[in-house]
Amino acid sequence: MQITQDDIENALITWGEGKIAISKAFEEGGIDAAREVASANLDEYYGYNLGPVLFKPTMTSGAQTFRPTKAGALAYFCGHSDEYPLDNGFAIMGWRAMERITAASFIQGDVAMWMGWIKLTNKDGSVTTVDKSFGYKKDAAGKMRIVLHHSSLPYQP
Repeated sequence: MQITQDDIENALITWGEGKIAISKAFEEGGIDAAREVASANLDEYYGYNLGPVLFKPTMTSGAQTFRPTKAGALAYFCGHSDEYPLDNGFAIMGWRAMERITAASFIQGDVAMWMGWIKLTNKDGSVTTVDKSFGYKKDAAGKMRIVLHHSSLPYQP
């Protein structure tokens, strides 16, 4: 089940559309609606069904820096979590558009990696740029799954 460059591009689009859907769900139905959409997104294209996902969100620190579980990812995307009180809800920030800029990708069989910049635009037109790395693996059904997700703010010298 060879991964192709088109598979990676489609996976990036799906990821961005997921963040937009979570933001809109939050605006239209509140935190419960956002959590429902975010949970479905995590089930649909993250690899928690394969094992821990190596997820390092942009704005996390200390003992909660890394989020190998679905619960940790859900808290980061939606906030409003007693277990993760510092999470503000990255995916509920009013996102409306996502642009991806590829620096490089690597493909070997059913495993691929991508790194580059993701630019997210919110409903006010403000753009947030993050450095991203994604690792993908196709599951037994041939579905692309994110198994590594690293995010950081661009270095400012």
